[in-house]
Amino acid sequence: MKIGIIGLGLIGGSIFKDLKKLDYEVIAVSNSQNGENIYKDYDILKTCNLIFVCTAMNKTLEVLDKLEEIISSDTIVTDVCSLKSFVCRKKRPYKFIPSHPMAGTENKGFENSMEGLFKNAKWVLTPVFGKNEELVEIITQLGAKPVITTPEKHDEAVALISHMPMLISQALFKTAQENKLALEIASSGFRDMTRLAMSNPEMANDMINMNADNIQMSILKLYKSIGDLTNSDYLEQINEIKLNRQSMFI
Repeated sequence: MKIGIIGLGLIGGSIFKDLKKLDYEVIAVSNSQNGENIYKDYDILKTCNLIFVCTAMNKTLEVLDKLEEIISSDTIVTDVCSLKSFVCRKKRPYKFIPSHPMAGTENKGFENSMEGLFKNAKWVLTPVFGKNEELVEIITQLGAKPVITTPEKHDEAVALISHMPMLISQALFKTAQENKLALEIASSGFRDMTRLAMSNPEMANDMINMNADNIQMSILKLYKSIGDLTNSDYLEQINEIKLNRQSMFI
């Protein structure tokens, strides 16, 4: 199988490195990187059996449209966007299986990509246009665990566990920076709570603007949870939360 990757940022670069280690024939199209098996011309993808689209979310539809002019109907294509509904609105003339690897860091770029990024990570698939076992097999070989759901359920879930936490991390830092003493004495707790404030600005902007409704609903649910915690037996509730949190990441 010949595999192509469009975009060599953190996710695309990590896929590229892992697939090379797995001895796949892999090529990439990148505007920012140069090197062996890395090209500028999309036409090089004509001979690929599988293509990962790893561009910024705001550029993904443009790339998916462009591929319609280049690749055959038998080619498998997946994207890695952290939102799924917007890429699922149009059926493509190739085998398109939208997906989202639940892996990454607050850093961006090929220089921060790494082998093993997807090991034990969940990789969400929203196969509204049909399933493909070859893609599932590749994802499994990358070390990830496939999870099947709908685009709508995915976008609601990531608002809770990814997009809202990033926004809150940014808001927390923005609030605290108004107090000079707070920043002077801030330690590991504040560092960990604001790690997501370091997220890729372009990616963060896409998340907030393109998933606004789900994020707003998530914030309302968070506000209710804060009220529930402070208006009843706090110690009992936080002990239960602690146990559930520990079991989740064992």
